[in-house]
Amino acid sequence: MHRGKGMKFVGDSRVPAERKPNIPKDYSEYPGKTEAFWPNFLLKEWMVGAVFLIGYLSLTIAHPSPLERIADPTDTAYIPLPDWYFLFLYQLLKYSYASGPYTVIGALVIPGLAFGALMLAPFIDRGPERRPSKRPLATGFMLLSIASVFYLTWESVAHHDWEAAKKQGQIVDVEIDKNSDGYKIAQAQTCTSCHGGELAGGAAAPSLLDSKMSAEEIADVAKNGKGSMPAVFKGTDEELQTLAEFIDGLSE
Repeated sequence: MHRGKGMKFVGDSRVPAERKPNIPKDYSEYPGKTEAFWPNFLLKEWMVGAVFLIGYLSLTIAHPSPLERIADPTDTAYIPLPDWYFLFLYQLLKYSYASGPYTVIGALVIPGLAFGALMLAPFIDRGPERRPSKRPLATGFMLLSIASVFYLTWESVAHHDWEAAKKQGQIVDVEIDKNSDGYKIAQAQTCTSCHGGELAGGAAAPSLLDSKMSAEEIADVAKNGKGSMPAVFKGTDEELQTLAEFIDGLSE
């Protein structure tokens, strides 16, 4: 074809015989826009991490963890409470449709659907917009999740008996002789099932370590009951006297 007026040179489609490696430009060619990962960027990350670590350690020293007494497997009245970031799941398991025979629904199905919706939100709403108002699905999933977590956490905190929880986990210095006859009678008469193996009480029964009652009053309560406590003692009079004296001696 001969060259003519309407012809233009638009590019060179030739492939070079010698291929050069695709090496990125040096950082010096981008002044003020980039920096080396080592040591510049990594040093900044370490400094920020060190500040947060020191702050966290200072917070743990100023406000130590509220320890409770030694775990007692015989205390069936103890009501555990998870950390604050699990309170919403703890509250969810209190509802009839998510507890008892339906525990799997409250522990796996509902949380799985909620977190699955959050994971699928970026794939469902794939629009180019970045404003929350322009992304209704992703924004709606996020707001619904935040509102649900806040509501369930608030309900768990508002309906929890904090005074009873403080008493049931309170550390006491009273040493109990678990080899004594009085303690063995307390075990045989199922006193430890409500008052705990350490007799420190819980949500279902008060502490017996400082009952403020005489031996006679303790014997009367054990035999005849008092308030919400039924008559539980079924032993002999000698065993009742031994039990009453044992409990009375814990408050001395």
